[in-house]
Amino acid sequence: MAKERFLKLAIKKYFLKLGYNVKLCPIRLGHSEIDGEAIKEGEKIAIEIKTPKDDIVRGIGQMATALAYGYTKAILVTTRRNGKRIDEKVFKHYGFEVLGVDGWGKIHKLI
Repeated sequence: MAKERFLKLAIKKYFLKLGYNVKLCPIRLGHSEIDGEAIKEGEKIAIEIKTPKDDIVRGIGQMATALAYGYTKAILVTTRRNGKRIDEKVFKHYGFEVLGVDGWGKIHKLI
């Protein structure tokens, strides 16, 4: 749980710095839910946070659902180490982004 809290704090700071309004709490979308959203000037980004122990494939489904429900972009947030092991093919095909958070809370765009 501590790792998820750390990821949430880092990603919230990142999007606030870029001028987004950030909401990090479960958002229900049909039979699925995402972990949060970032909104700025007509851009609505779905945020899905996955720790190394979480199921990345489930996250892909949640991100696809978010796009179907009107989000303009979907981003998966995980640890930098975990993100480097992800196969990019599906993420690139659907236009999903992967952001990795290092041990100091710095965000790295991985995909």
